[in-house]
Amino acid sequence: MYTPRMGTLYIIGTPIGNLEDLTYRAVRVLRNVDIVAAEDTRVTRKLLSHLDIHVPMISYHAHNYIGRREGLLEKLSLGSVALVTDAGMPCISDPGSDLVLQASLNNHEVVVIPGVSAVTTALSYAGFPADQFRFMGFLPRKKKDRFDQLEAVADEAHTLVLFESPHRLRNALADILSVLGNCKITVCREMTKMHEEIFTGDIETAISHFDSPRGEFVLVLRNEGTSIIGNAAIDIEKIKLELHSLRNQGFRAKESVAKVVLSTGLPRKVIYDLWLASRNIS
Repeated sequence: MYTPRMGTLYIIGTPIGNLEDLTYRAVRVLRNVDIVAAEDTRVTRKLLSHLDIHVPMISYHAHNYIGRREGLLEKLSLGSVALVTDAGMPCISDPGSDLVLQASLNNHEVVVIPGVSAVTTALSYAGFPADQFRFMGFLPRKKKDRFDQLEAVADEAHTLVLFESPHRLRNALADILSVLGNCKITVCREMTKMHEEIFTGDIETAISHFDSPRGEFVLVLRNEGTSIIGNAAIDIEKIKLELHSLRNQGFRAKESVAKVVLSTGLPRKVIYDLWLASRNIS
């Protein structure tokens, strides 16, 4: 029988949908650790029960990880601990990194048992350049914060990966359209599950397609950055004149930029920069 090493924290990747994606190594360790720290014990219990694994569990998630820290470090001093999330790899969009850091600082060994990642799975589906990409997790709940975060990456000609929930998907897509323009997107819904759906198109078509979103979503955006201006037949001076005209008509920056973004499909940050430049037109 395999015996996990005392004082070792095991970071274990779990399936994002299809239970057959769990590795043999992960099963072996889960069966023999002293305790499993799980994002949601109800979700993990279903996985362990399917595998006929019966080990103690404790919840460990974004709302209680600070309070759980000392208890888990104490358990590591006496035995072995496995850390899992509801789906995918721990430490990505969850507080697992804190436990890894604390375990290392307390001279405990950390062993990662890799598994499925929603990020890399979605990138493989999209087929967009992935030699450099930016993972943004979930966008903020507040619209202004979403705009700020999107504008911060508007100039980067990198593939972007985001998570999104069904009730926020359409608002997120609308904000992406306003800031980054009508860029290419792959929307991955319920990956590896029975109702998996992979959509590839542009943002406007995605908004129309997902009129009643259900399930969990990963968005992969082909963000061209401001370089799209140099690659397209766009008359920059004409856009500046249009913005100047809107300014003279009494329109504020937000209204003017929104109008021109809609008519050109360019990122909001690009149009805003042109709005600022249009002040110098006499």
